[in-house]
Amino acid sequence: MVRPKPPEAALLASPDDIEHQFYDALQRGDIERLMAVWSDDDDITCVHPGGPRVNGAAAIRAAFEAMFTNGVIDAHPEKVRRIQNGSSAVHSVLERIQVLTEEGPQLAWVLATNVYLKTDLGWRLVAHHASPGTVTELPEIGDLPAVLH
Repeated sequence: MVRPKPPEAALLASPDDIEHQFYDALQRGDIERLMAVWSDDDDITCVHPGGPRVNGAAAIRAAFEAMFTNGVIDAHPEKVRRIQNGSSAVHSVLERIQVLTEEGPQLAWVLATNVYLKTDLGWRLVAHHASPGTVTELPEIGDLPAVLH
């Protein structure tokens, strides 16, 4: 299935550009723009918090369309950690998400991993994996530097 790419999904877009378009599409509830950032590869995959692994463009589209029936997804990437080589990039993202609860709007935090590959059409998303959220920002644990200055 060939999907039209909007002008924003430019040939030379960076992984950061594609990630920005992904989160902007979530915030707008724009399924066409959202799907334009995904690779045309049949092996793309998506895992929503607490959900099953969803494989392929049609299934991923259906999953996001179902989510959009409840409104837009107010997700904002924060504390992005990036690993990139010539043709692939992995972003570990802390997502700040506003959710509606019985007590009103509240913030939730979700850890997500976004994987990008450089294709003939430029950088494209090939995997999005999000963990279940929490109501408090998750602490980060890292290696201590080997040399203190």
